[in-house]
Parts: sequence; structure tokens; C-alpha cells
Amino acid sequence: MAEWPEVDRAEKERRRELILQGVDDRLRENGGQLPPALFSLSLLNYLQVSGCAELREVPGEIGRLTRLQSLVLCGNRLRGLPGGVAELRGLKVLDVSGNELENLPEELSRLSDLSSLNVSGNRLEELPRGLGQCTRLSSLHLSGNRLKTLPLGMLSSQLPLLAEIIASDNQIRELSPDIALLTGLKTLDLSNNELTEIPFELADCAKLKEINFKGNKMKDKRLEKMVNGCQTKSILEYLRVGGRGGGKGKAEVKEDPKDRRKKKQRQKDGGGEDEVEDVSKMMLRVLHIAENPLPLAVSVTPTIKDVRPYVVCCVVKGMNLRPGNALKRFLAAQTKLHDEICEKRTLATIATHDLQLVKGPLLYDARPPKDFKIVPLNRKEIDAKELVRQLKFEAEEQRKQKRRQNVSGLHRYLHLLDHKENFPCLVDGENAVISFPPITNSDKTKITKSTRALLLEVTSASSLQTCKDVMDALIEKMAELHKFTMENKEEEVGSDAEHPEDSAPQNPDPQERPQLVLEQVRITDMEGNLKVLYPSKTDLNLSAAAFVVVR
Repeated sequence: MAEWPEVDRAEKERRRELILQGVDDRLRENGGQLPPALFSLSLLNYLQVSGCAELREVPGEIGRLTRLQSLVLCGNRLRGLPGGVAELRGLKVLDVSGNELENLPEELSRLSDLSSLNVSGNRLEELPRGLGQCTRLSSLHLSGNRLKTLPLGMLSSQLPLLAEIIASDNQIRELSPDIALLTGLKTLDLSNNELTEIPFELADCAKLKEINFKGNKMKDKRLEKMVNGCQTKSILEYLRVGGRGGGKGKAEVKEDPKDRRKKKQRQKDGGGEDEVEDVSKMMLRVLHIAENPLPLAVSVTPTIKDVRPYVVCCVVKGMNLRPGNALKRFLAAQTKLHDEICEKRTLATIATHDLQLVKGPLLYDARPPKDFKIVPLNRKEIDAKELVRQLKFEAEEQRKQKRRQNVSGLHRYLHLLDHKENFPCLVDGENAVISFPPITNSDKTKITKSTRALLLEVTSASSLQTCKDVMDALIEKMAELHKFTMENKEEEVGSDAEHPEDSAPQNPDPQERPQLVLEQVRITDMEGNLKVLYPSKTDLNLSAAAFVVVR
């Protein structure tokens, strides 16, 4: 029998937290079973067992840990949960993401204190019918399953605290009008499903701030255009007035005479009635397209296929990050994209580089973690394996210091590399690693206020379309920030001696505003055969950007 020093230590020191990660060797010795002594640790309020490919079941004795408030069983190979979980009456956080679950026990409905449930990345076709009885539920993560509908019991006025539903990458075909009963809903992600309509009642969710329906083929093509632009306000307004005709919605909106005159004037100018009028707020449009005879290229090795196979890159030139807080705004926008559309980096990861510091040609590779080093942002050079170990330790210490019950942002993506023999990396022409997704990019190519040209990189283990969608959103945001910077006179900070050719004065006149330039990057295999070219002509409906020239 294997020894479990962590369990012995927890019992001896009367600990309230226990974390077991990557203990496959001991599980193998134990026939895939957790040690019985674990279920005698009656003082535990936080238990995490993650990253264990040998863990396929949890015994009913788990119900003996009656003081548990957080149970994290992510990244294993669990095929079921015991009904004994229902005995954990004080449980607030349950995370069983990244397993092989095909069903959940009906007894989960008895967890009256449950506030966060994460079952993403499993094989679920339905949820327990009584889950709506968990009246304190505030966060529900269902992505990457086989769900065909959200159970009606979940769309209930009995769940006033439910603020977040993430159910992307399922097979959901219909969203019930009862969604309006979720009065506390703030975030709804149903991207990459099989929806063809969005109920008008969604507009009745007064607190709704973020929605994502990308990857669904809408019958209403005008609505689909707004959906692809991820314009939450515009979509809700469109639904509120009843879509195309404005006659199907809850209330008929009278048109202001001034707006009517403006609309007529736009039609005279060639705008057309069918264009989305201020609804999508799209600042993004292509001004010019020209061929780039020598686009930057990234070669992809075969070894990346089983690690993180999808990558999209492009170059943006002309960003002015020197005025005021322009750089801070850009970094904050990137962080927000990581939290939202990238789902805390679990779906995709963005890296941005100062193009002038990038030495080509580039190679996207997968290497043993001990065999490559990186200089992470604001850190010293370190090999990849040690960096991941340090970050896991820091993330756990941070969680303890802040006394959080649920898993912190760092924990949410560090486990993605568990069980990987090789780690992904983007390597420059000097064999220096400039990016280690989904962990960090290199201090060597860090952007600063002097940066004018950026290499944008998006990687994912999910799909190529995911990379393109994230890149679309990033370019849209950059265009918005560029417009804001150009229209708001802020004092420029720092020397620009490195880029004297770009030191043109600001001009708030939109006709004379400096344009961003968007250049393609070729992704090829090792023989030079083209795999991805972004943006292609088919991407332009999404990548269209104000003041952006695509080359």
C-alpha cells in the first residue's frame, strides 16, 4: 500500500485544508482508490484532488467530511459522483470540471448552501432536475458537455442569486423565455451551440452585462451580425424592441422625430434602411485591403499536436501607447478578455509582443519542460517546470492569505498542463522562448509605451475557430482604444527616441486620424505548407476595424 504523508500530516496537525495533485503513482499502487484515512479528516473545509488520470471514482465515504465547504476534483478521470456528496450539507463550491462524467447524482439538489458548481469539460447530456432547489447558487459552469437544453428547473425565480451561466460548446438548441426569471443574471455564455433564435424575454434580465452567442447560426441575420460582434447592449436593445420589425417585442418604441430626420439623411447619403442603426455600435470597418508580399511566418512542429495545437497570429502597427494611461488601458483590456472570452485562460490565451524585439523566423513547438527556459514577465530566467511549480505554490499561498473558498484565477489555468510530457512554446530565431502558453510570455518582447508595432498571438487547445474569435475580439478592442486615445488629448509620457518616425502629432479629426495597420501572419508546417493565414478574406466580416488597413 502506498504512503500518503499529506493525509497523515493533515490528521496530525488538525489541518482544515488538503491538496493532492498528480498523485497517480500512489493511486496506481492503491488500485485507483484514495486512502481511507482521508475520509476521517473531519476538520477539513477545503479538499482538492486534481490532475490524477488514475482517479476514476470517489467513494461514498466522502460524505463523512461534513465540514467541507469546497470540494475541487478537477482534471481527473471521474466517471461518476457518489450520492454521498449530498451529505456535505455545508458545501459551497463543487468543481468537477475536466473529468469523464456522464451524469450527476440527483442528490446534488440537497446541497442547499451550494453557490458555485463547475461541471465543464465532461460528457453530460443532462443535469439533475432538482438542481433548481439549490437556491443559493450564483455561478454555474457547464461548458464542453453534450447538453441539448438548460433544464427548466434552473430557469426559476427560486434562483435570485444566479449571476453567471457559462454553457458554451454544448448542443443546446433552444433557450426558454423563462430565462427572464433569473433576475440576478449578469453573465450568459451560450457560444458554440445550436441555437437559431434568442428569446425576446432575455432583455428583461435587468442586471445582464455580458452575453456571448457566437458560433450559433441565427435565423435573423441582422441579429447574427450583432452576435458575432459581441455587442451586449445592442443585442438586448434589439430584442427589447422586438427584432427586425420592432413589432414583436414587449413594448413598442416610438421614434423620436429628430432620429427620423437623421435616418432619412443617412439614407440619402447611401446608408440604407437595412443597416443596423447605432444598434451594434460597430466602430469597426475595413478602410483598405492590400497584398503583403512577405508576411511574417510561424512554423509549427508536429509535436505540438497533442499539447496545444491551435495558434493564430497577426501584426498590428500604429498603436500609440505613450499618451496618459494608454498602455494601462490596453493591458487592462487584455486582462478582461482573458477573464471573459478566454474563460480565465482555460479556453484560449493571448500574448502580445513588441514586434521590433521579435527575432524571426518563429517556431511554435512543444518541448520537455526541463529542456527550455524563459524569462517570464518581471522575473529571472527559469526553466518551464520550475516556473509552473513556483506559480502553483504562489497561487495556493495567495488563496490561503485571502481566505478564499473557491479556486483563484491562477489555479484555474495552471492545471491545464498536468500530465503533459511536453509544454508549448513560441521560439524566436535566436532559440529564445518568447511565449509559454497558457502561462506567460517573455520579458524579452514585453510591450512598453514606446511600442508601435505589436505581434499578437492567440493559442488554444480547443479549436482554430476559438483562436480566431479571440483574435477578432482583441483587434476590435484595440481599434476602440486607438480611437479613444486619438480623440482624447492626453499628455504623452516617456521618450520616443526609439521610434522617431512614428512621432506624428495627435489630431482629433477622424479624417486625419492615424490608421492602424493589420498585417497577416502565415502559420505553416515544417515543410512550409500553409496551415492558417489570418486575417483571410472570410475573416474580414469579424475583423473589420475602424482606422485599420488589412495588408
